[in-house]
Amino acid sequence: MALRLPRDAASVPLIRQMLDGTLRSLGVDPQVRDDIELMLTEACSNVIKHAAPSDDYTVSASVHDHLCVIKVIDTGDGFDPRKLEEPDPNAEHGRGLQIMRALADDIRFTNRREHGAVVCLEKRLRYAPGAAGQHLMTT
Repeated sequence: MALRLPRDAASVPLIRQMLDGTLRSLGVDPQVRDDIELMLTEACSNVIKHAAPSDDYTVSASVHDHLCVIKVIDTGDGFDPRKLEEPDPNAEHGRGLQIMRALADDIRFTNRREHGAVVCLEKRLRYAPGAAGQHLMTT
């Protein structure tokens, strides 16, 4: 699944609901879906707040071999995650990267100088017993 979205806050609930509905129909465990929803929200919110001068961004998600891979791609100015300061533990904002790192099984950032950034999030999936996803995915 891949969608090109406007860089607007209204796009976040849309992509979040679409991915959650897909994962729910596959029978993915609710806690895993919640983690994926929060990671996706943080990644998209960062694009909306920081990816100027981009007008849109792309979210792609795939499920293969019990792994969900999400890519959030913008065409803004890019960023270097190694140069970002750690937020104060009591800060209300600025913890998106920490949240994504805590919830993802793997996370990669690619800075495409003057052509935006790619955030790649991976999360291992667990399924309810007898779920459709267990039977559709290879092991």
